[in-house]
Amino acid sequence: MKHIKAFENALTTIHGEGRYRVFVDLHRHRGRFPKATARFEDGEREITVWCSNDYLGMGQDETVLEAMHEAIDSFGAGSGGTRNISGTTRYHVDLERELADLHGKTGALLFTSGYVANEATLSTLGKILPGLIIYSDELNHASMIEGIRRSGADRRIFRHNDVEHLRALMENDDADRPKLIAFESVYSMDGDIGPIEKICDLADEFDALTYLDEVHAVGMYGKEGAGVAQRDGLMDRVDIIEGTLGKAYGVMGGYIAAHETMIDAIRSMASGFIFTTSTCPVMAAGALSSIRKLRSDEGRKLRADHQAKAALLKEKFREAGLPVMDSVTHIVPLLVGDPEKCKALSDTLLFDFGIYVQPINYPTVPRGTERLRFTPGPVHDEAMMDELVSSILAVWKQLGLAEAA
Repeated sequence: MKHIKAFENALTTIHGEGRYRVFVDLHRHRGRFPKATARFEDGEREITVWCSNDYLGMGQDETVLEAMHEAIDSFGAGSGGTRNISGTTRYHVDLERELADLHGKTGALLFTSGYVANEATLSTLGKILPGLIIYSDELNHASMIEGIRRSGADRRIFRHNDVEHLRALMENDDADRPKLIAFESVYSMDGDIGPIEKICDLADEFDALTYLDEVHAVGMYGKEGAGVAQRDGLMDRVDIIEGTLGKAYGVMGGYIAAHETMIDAIRSMASGFIFTTSTCPVMAAGALSSIRKLRSDEGRKLRADHQAKAALLKEKFREAGLPVMDSVTHIVPLLVGDPEKCKALSDTLLFDFGIYVQPINYPTVPRGTERLRFTPGPVHDEAMMDELVSSILAVWKQLGLAEAA
């Protein structure tokens, strides 16, 4: 086969760097999350999932499932095409209205994923704003980086959460050129939070637009689950908010919320929106139900329970002498610092202890900071945490890993 050697060489490099991934074949059991059945070559076994981005278990929520059943019974499976041709349904319209209201904006736009939302929106802004300069946090999502690259705009990369470095970059550029600052609220690999207010202050000073990725925060923070910007009373200061329906909301899809004129222009120009079959009505219906539930008192209780579980797991890791990384969010990263040992730790936990947590290696995180990333939720009880800690300690010592200082 032509050029097959190049593909073999690429795979050899990935294997040699200890970052080759094998998918785990999971059968999730409705109503029993975080328990699941994993299928291996030698048979099946029950496992506990510790790395799901369905943070609140809304993918198992009865209200969400009922809404999806109703939608598929009423509308059928697919959407029927792109939004411009035949792919707009009542669910799409109602969901966009709900999202706009959630974020305090006059418009919102659905995409098939959070990745597409970032890539399509940021790449289009360069066409709408000639001469645009985009300032991007160095730890932004790959989808943001790709969208910025495709935008044709000049790029400036500022050190992670370093507002002074951002200021220095902005001061060095032509004051008359349009500017946009792209950053995140919750950074999912370290579990830290972007300085939203300080960045908004800088944006006001330099007449720049702000683009905030809240994918790991929507559903999780704020009175109604609109994200960290809502929690901190800053939504009105952010120009474009991007989110996902595939994490805390438990379904699938992505979106942006902004002023209706911005939304209309992006809707009319973004190729990633125009030429993509729209989200299935069943997905939109499930997301709409999930958002409405998480805006309620029940959602507020779920968020409080979730934060308590994350804090408890961090404390148990610290008490056990395990090097849990500093995190002010629901993300619980455990530093390993070696790609091969990180994968070995993950594999042993899965095969010997029935604990499923994926290794996070380069290029997702810098070399030397390889880690396991835990996402405890409301359904992870203390007995599961104690079992997790004791299992990690057993394997940790086998691999000769250092304990926390």
